[in-house]
Amino acid sequence: MASIAHELAKKQKEISISEFFEKNKHILGFDSLTRALITAVKESVDNSLDACEDAGILPDIFVQVEKVANNEYRIVVEDNGPGIVKKQVPNVFGRLLYGSRFHVRAQRRGQQGIGVSAVVMYAQITTGRPAKIRSRISDEDVAYECEIILDTKKNRPQTMKEDFVIWEKPHGTRFEVNLRGKYVGGKQSIYEYLKGVAIVNPHARITFIQPNGGNVVFERSTEAMPPPTNEVRPHPEGVELGELLNMAKYTEAKKMTSFLNTEFSRISLRVAREILDAADVPHNQRPSRLNLNQAGDIIDAVKKVKIMAPETDCLSPIGEGLIRKSLKNVLGETKASFYAPPVTREPKVFGGNPFIVEIGIVYGGQLSREDPVQIYRFANRVPLMYQQGACATTQGIENVDWRRYGLEQRGGKGIPYGPAIILVHVASTKIPFTSESKEAVANVPEIREEIELALKACARKLKTHLNKAERKSKARVKFEIVQEIIPMIAQKSAKIVGKPVPDIAGTITKIMNVVWVDDEVTHNKKKTHRVSVKLYNYTPKNQKLQLHMVLPYEKVDEKSLTLEPSEVRDGTKVTWNMKKVAPTEVFELAFDMKGLDGGDYEENEVFVSGIDAASVIGADVLPGDWDLEHITITEEKAAPEEEADEGEIDYDEGAEVIENEE
Repeated sequence: MASIAHELAKKQKEISISEFFEKNKHILGFDSLTRALITAVKESVDNSLDACEDAGILPDIFVQVEKVANNEYRIVVEDNGPGIVKKQVPNVFGRLLYGSRFHVRAQRRGQQGIGVSAVVMYAQITTGRPAKIRSRISDEDVAYECEIILDTKKNRPQTMKEDFVIWEKPHGTRFEVNLRGKYVGGKQSIYEYLKGVAIVNPHARITFIQPNGGNVVFERSTEAMPPPTNEVRPHPEGVELGELLNMAKYTEAKKMTSFLNTEFSRISLRVAREILDAADVPHNQRPSRLNLNQAGDIIDAVKKVKIMAPETDCLSPIGEGLIRKSLKNVLGETKASFYAPPVTREPKVFGGNPFIVEIGIVYGGQLSREDPVQIYRFANRVPLMYQQGACATTQGIENVDWRRYGLEQRGGKGIPYGPAIILVHVASTKIPFTSESKEAVANVPEIREEIELALKACARKLKTHLNKAERKSKARVKFEIVQEIIPMIAQKSAKIVGKPVPDIAGTITKIMNVVWVDDEVTHNKKKTHRVSVKLYNYTPKNQKLQLHMVLPYEKVDEKSLTLEPSEVRDGTKVTWNMKKVAPTEVFELAFDMKGLDGGDYEENEVFVSGIDAASVIGADVLPGDWDLEHITITEEKAAPEEEADEGEIDYDEGAEVIENEE
């Protein structure tokens, strides 16, 4: 038996990381010809976008896919980034796990230094051809060009050819590679991937040359660069026991108080002392002497001590305004009838890593009513094309009861059906992917919970829109019938009795008995929005109420206002006192807004108070999170708010789950 053990020992040997991935290329997303082509484009485009953003340059990305032979394609990805210095070009493209972002706690697309090097490795495995890279930095007159392969035994690049060439670009990088693949259309295609990139990177312009010669351009919808992300220390909430012990072992701090203060974010010396007191750990103890029990007590104490939320400057969320604008810019062909106001949640933490969840919903238009909703999944501004069922995003969508929000859902679980697109974006300093191919977000409870809460918040806005549209439609039908039939009855009756046709406006108001609110927004090429809100009093008495709108008031041309507001709060919450609207009277509140692009403001958010909400069509009751403290109610006692339907909106401020759960 001993001789067998010695023989087995002789067979043990180390393998390089590149050898491992060469044998297991499916782990990196090269498990089929179709996916290999998309993965190659994805990794190359990610590199280009990161490079441009790091340099503060608006990205201009060129992508070309050309068929060379049967199942062989040439991929070219070119950017206008800062370029790469000559010495680093081979390492960046021909060495796995080589990069600058793995230890950085800040939002980045690439983190491990595997992506584009894996493309080079896959290309040489499948076609035997080297990758060609051209790069020029701004302070050099010529570009450096080389052809490289990856030595998988040593995980080192081999330069096959190099030269300096004339290139008209002042700076940038061009990556060209031949590989085996299969080009297809449909949902999982390069076109759909680039469309997704354009949605969550509205500052980028992307040109795509397809194998058939077709040219597609996704224009940027904003000239503003995302704010730069800053590196942060780990947040104490969610830090694992082993990680805490490891950090304590290698810290340069001499005391536990300074260790907690310097190695973690949001822990001041005062908070550090509170944590140590709660954990019964001496303040002056050396961190290297921290034992297992003490570490566990510290983690428990962190949950009890009030600690500020994590910093957000390490993250780069898209933002509610840009999500809506970008969806309209890229998905305009759907002619959707409603873009729900997107939701961006407050930052949360898992494993010491801050993250933010963003949601957008598109509804109606030419979207199919019979098929499942389309799901657009993104992580750190990168589309996720595969493994949808394994993703926390999808699981979060399936856990929501969409029947309460106007979509069909068979059995109350699963992906809903209806004319909708659901966008989910998770931004984090470290996305917990299920595999190295980075196609699905792991089912981390903290992330899934935030996704569900954000989905419900956005879905409530969709439900409010659908309810408003349905009520308005029913009331409009009733009103049209009344307006058509009552005058006919009056004319016939007057003719029979030989008397003049009476004024029937009062009769119509008694039958309708509603205050009708009609609002619209029109936009012209001079960047002027005309906002009109008309109130029709179809009730038999004078009405006194408050009209509230959410809008960027600094853009309002005050000279164009037909009624001065009674209050403006936080620069966006505007209130008008309607002191008297007589029966059958029509009052119009109108004004202009200047300096906004067409997609910046397309739908009004109109609310009312001081009136029975059940008698109002076309506006919602004022939410509870709108501070009424300084608003003068013109009625002696405001009527109660409209009673919510089952599962409908509960406007209590601060409530995160505001619907009735089964």
